[in-house]
Amino acid sequence: MTQAQTSPAAAGTASAQVITLADASTDPLLTLVLQQLDDDQAQEVVTIDLEGKSSIADHMVIASGRSTRQVAAMAQKLAEKIKQAGFGPVKLEGLPAADWVLLDAGDVVVHLFRPEVRSFYNLERMWAFGDAPPVAGRA
Repeated sequence: MTQAQTSPAAAGTASAQVITLADASTDPLLTLVLQQLDDDQAQEVVTIDLEGKSSIADHMVIASGRSTRQVAAMAQKLAEKIKQAGFGPVKLEGLPAADWVLLDAGDVVVHLFRPEVRSFYNLERMWAFGDAPPVAGRA
């Protein structure tokens, strides 16, 4: 089982769920993001479908890295892969500290966290409007 194929954040929660690589095949940018995060051994990858719920993007991907070094490396590599694939430049925020790095790739927004920072902000719960539990094994 790949990292991008972990179990959903909450049973019966339509807002915070994992979209597997097979399910993401209709969106090439999302497929690229999930594949690259899997290759980089990102942990606890969650994809939230925002289509029809928000105008900021169609998908939000949230993942953790084991350290600031891994988070920074994943962010830089992902931004380069997206640009090389022809999806245009990616806006990066938070790279110097690398506790929480935001990648804005247009239709897909990616949040990369250190585990402690991810459990503090708990974006999955916020975007599920309180239906999702805290990140597994944290808080």
